[in-house]
Amino acid sequence: MKAYVFPGQGAQFPGMGKDLYEGSAIAKELFHKANEIVGFDITKIMFEGTEEELKQTKVTQPAIFLHSTILAACLGDSFKPDMVAGHSLGELSALVANKTLSFEDGLSLVYKRALAMQKACEMEPSTMAAILNLEDEVIEKICSEIDGVVVPANYNCPGQLVISGSYPAVEKACEKLTEAGAKRALILPVGGAFHSPLMEPAREELAQAIESTQFNTPSCPVYQNVTASAVTDPSQIKSNLIAQLTAPVKWTQTMNQMIADGATEVIEVGPGKVLQGLFKKVDRAFPCSSAEI
Repeated sequence: MKAYVFPGQGAQFPGMGKDLYEGSAIAKELFHKANEIVGFDITKIMFEGTEEELKQTKVTQPAIFLHSTILAACLGDSFKPDMVAGHSLGELSALVANKTLSFEDGLSLVYKRALAMQKACEMEPSTMAAILNLEDEVIEKICSEIDGVVVPANYNCPGQLVISGSYPAVEKACEKLTEAGAKRALILPVGGAFHSPLMEPAREELAQAIESTQFNTPSCPVYQNVTASAVTDPSQIKSNLIAQLTAPVKWTQTMNQMIADGATEVIEVGPGKVLQGLFKKVDRAFPCSSAEI
């Protein structure tokens, strides 16, 4: 069974998508449509922009979504997923790939998500930190004992968990986690506390947009970040997607569940190879590859 997975924020790179644009009429049409939907020339930034320009949340999220979904569209009849999943933002790419969302609605939601998250980030100084080589349970316990907002945000793979919250609380947690034996507790260069209660204003804003968007019955199950289990019911997919902004990304659990449910290979669709690397941390021998046209 083929599991197709879609990357999240951080996988962007200058020049992304240009080869697709130049090599495919389908890609060209979708990129032009994307510029109209977001209201600015995002393709120009993707193809010619600097790393700094690509780092703006309002650019990063739609850029990664576009690279992933347009690449999937270019695969044509060879793209036949048995299951899909996406890391954070990548979940919206996965929902276009399994036909839950149209390309247009998916991009519109991604852009609204990016703007809402940007706004929430500006309301309170906040950050995230990667904690390496410490048991999840120890991290959960220490976070729960810190004054202020700090929570587990991304269960990326065994031995790698990202925490998220207000600056002082994250810094304090990093101190305590290092004392408890973490190999590293590294503050990340991100704009805010994604997947934490501090994203509540963004969740409320995005909820309205999601509720008013048409969600179809998918062509195959999506393993959602919030549940780490296979979902096919459109109304359930909606509510999980709304919950995603303030809930942790259970990626370790998702990978284990996909393998338990019969996945025999994983194919990453989009920029970078981050998700393949995470699968290899779960099972070094598991067949992983990048989608190519």
